[in-house]
Amino acid sequence: MTKSELIDALAARGKLTKARAELVVNCVFDSMTEALQNGEGIEIRGFGSFKVKPYEGYDGRNPRTGEAVEVKPKRLPKFKVGKDLERIVDESRAVKPELDADDDSDDE
Repeated sequence: MTKSELIDALAARGKLTKARAELVVNCVFDSMTEALQNGEGIEIRGFGSFKVKPYEGYDGRNPRTGEAVEVKPKRLPKFKVGKDLERIVDESRAVKPELDADDDSDDE
């Protein structure tokens, strides 16, 4: 689902204009982004949680040239799925999954 598809779904379910639905979606995403930038965690019961995980810098190597490269410390967002969402997705296995284009199976 893309952001525009999410906006369309919200507009249809909430009986909102697309402009209003876009404003709501952008507000939610902006608030989540701001919280993560501030190092705060986000917990949405039944869906999952986001947190910021810090990584220390290290000396790495460019795999192409073998040259030493300094990798700077960074902070990255991590998502942990909630139990309810995990259960819902797992129970949907009755639906035939779509094969990815890069799937190596030869079921044709």
